[in-house]
Amino acid sequence: MKKKHDYIVSDGNLVLNLSVAEEGGYVVTSPFDPELLTEAETLEEAFENARDVADALRQARAKLSRQLLAASKNG
Repeated sequence: MKKKHDYIVSDGNLVLNLSVAEEGGYVVTSPFDPELLTEAETLEEAFENARDVADALRQARAKLSRQLLAASKNG
């Protein structure tokens, strides 16, 4: 059985967990945001993809927050 390799990396802004994928590349997650999940072939791509996912999550959460606030004011 092959040993699974996991790495924790940071660029000073993001902290990522990289798990070596069986099919190659990495599965990318964050210890600080359980919803952040992406894949990458390289370390550089891991940070790029993670930034994109983190931005999309921020936008979605802000939109949900606005919708919940509006619903609470109307309810």
